Amino acid sequence: MLAMALRQRAPWGTLVLAVVCLLFAPVLWRASNLWRRIVLSLVMLLVVFSVVMARQNYFEWMFHPIENAQFESASSSKLGSGEMILAVRFGADARAYPVSQMAYHHVLNDVVGGVPVVATY
Repeated sequence: MLAMALRQRAPWGTLVLAVVCLLFAPVLWRASNLWRRIVLSLVMLLVVFSVVMARQNYFEWMFHPIENAQFESASSSKLGSGEMILAVRFGADARAYPVSQMAYHHVLNDVVGGVPVVATY
């Protein structure tokens, strides 16, 4: 719950902190030597990065759905006997998705028995 609360407030919080940093940056810049200016520049880059990342949906970067899955019969499959699968069945129509592939993509859109499904792992 704490993570979700922080995630929801992060865009505004980082924006407010970025404005505060931008207001203090010129004052600190004038009163600093070279090394302090380098540190100040790095801190400002970190602030800008945080503001940008707080507005990104980084979960979309991780999940790449398999749009056009290719299927083959169980007899011609090259899956090992110990390989885990994720199975979906509607009536006489059934699908099996290898967990090794699902672990990378996480999401697969398919139609099983005329019903659109989303398989996820």
